Amino acid sequence: VDHGKTTLVDQLLRQSGVFRENEAVAERVMDSNDLERERGITILSKNTAVMYNGTKINIVDTPGHADFGGEVERILMMVDGVLLLVDAFEGCM
Repeated sequence: VDHGKTTLVDQLLRQSGVFRENEAVAERVMDSNDLERERGITILSKNTAVMYNGTKINIVDTPGHADFGGEVERILMMVDGVLLLVDAFEGCM
């Protein structure tokens, strides 16, 4: 089930100028694990950072599937704030 968290991170990275204009970037750039690419889901949390108006914003892309809830709980202990992305079509599960 794709709710768009990793897709949102992809777009934030593109818009922040992390990649060159002529650089070919795969979709779901944060999903680097072979199993993640095969299944099309995020299994392991990964972090990155973007600059916005001179401010560095650290981003952690977490799994959305309930089976990986432990991974999300572990990461929540390490962050100061969160952005909850909810699929407007399907709503909360």
